[in-house]
Amino acid sequence: MYEYFRAADRHAAVVKPDYPRAVEKPLPGIPAFDAVETKWIIPSDSLAQLIALIRNVPYADDLVQTVDLYPPPDGAPKTDEEWDALPEDSPYFVGPGIEELPADVRDTLADVPDARLVELGEQWAAGDDSFLPRSDPRELSTLIAELRDLARRARRED
Repeated sequence: MYEYFRAADRHAAVVKPDYPRAVEKPLPGIPAFDAVETKWIIPSDSLAQLIALIRNVPYADDLVQTVDLYPPPDGAPKTDEEWDALPEDSPYFVGPGIEELPADVRDTLADVPDARLVELGEQWAAGDDSFLPRSDPRELSTLIAELRDLARRARRED
């Protein structure tokens, strides 16, 4: 499962990382986020495919380059011995993982006009099956609109 959300800054993004970001009613003591929940929109795969379609460029593995925020990369084990010493339930093994999308990806999503939503949903649904399960183009168009609207709110709040 992937949740796309906006946060005030990197610190706010990683507060209580084990709790979902996309919730209808926030829990007491848990920060509330403006979020879109997806089940299969992986930044480096399916989101990168969407970004390629929006930009009308070929898909590339490095089209969406994220910054790892959690677990903190500076605390990651550096040797095989350090990895072996981690408990099985370490977030470095099982997550959650929190990544920051670059501003150019945010802006690409934010700039999608309404007139392209149906076209993009159809193109994305017809794309490489390794990225998306069989999907209804209308559902994908709706998801693109949700991601676009989230990106617009994020850009507006910088």
